[in-house]
Amino acid sequence: MGTKTRENLYRAFVGEAKAHRRLLAFARKADQEGYPDVARLFRAVAYAEGIHADMHLRLLGETVVQDTETNLQSSFERETTVSDVTYPQFIREAEEEGERRAALAMSHARDAEEAHAALYKGAIGCLLRQEPCTYYVCDVCGYVHQGEPPTECPVCGAKRERFVRID
Repeated sequence: MGTKTRENLYRAFVGEAKAHRRLLAFARKADQEGYPDVARLFRAVAYAEGIHADMHLRLLGETVVQDTETNLQSSFERETTVSDVTYPQFIREAEEEGERRAALAMSHARDAEEAHAALYKGAIGCLLRQEPCTYYVCDVCGYVHQGEPPTECPVCGAKRERFVRID
């Protein structure tokens, strides 16, 4: 694949992924404001943008779906790299530029990514033992907890009510 095409596919992926997330946020707001039809439209277009993002990733060779155990191991390795290498650099650079809010947001994300890595590692055991697992996500910082949610998020301090059960 040509260099420009690869760069453009990556930029297209980023744009589609951002649109997907932005439209889901718009849908939540439309639901809150009592516009369910508009919320459905936003979710429908978000779904389509997700399809576009997936197509671009496949063309870039970045979405190789394998067996579940391999996918868990790959996810563990990616989360570990993000929490150990990527976010620390981002945090340092934000702090150097005096961007405290961005550094705090990225610190929360880094801490949540560390927890995600541990969950992936633990899920391999659940998979092998064929045990059901229940997960809750802090809707403030993205921390994921297995089992009943804590009274307070260990990453950002949000109260238990801010945890969303994932089914």
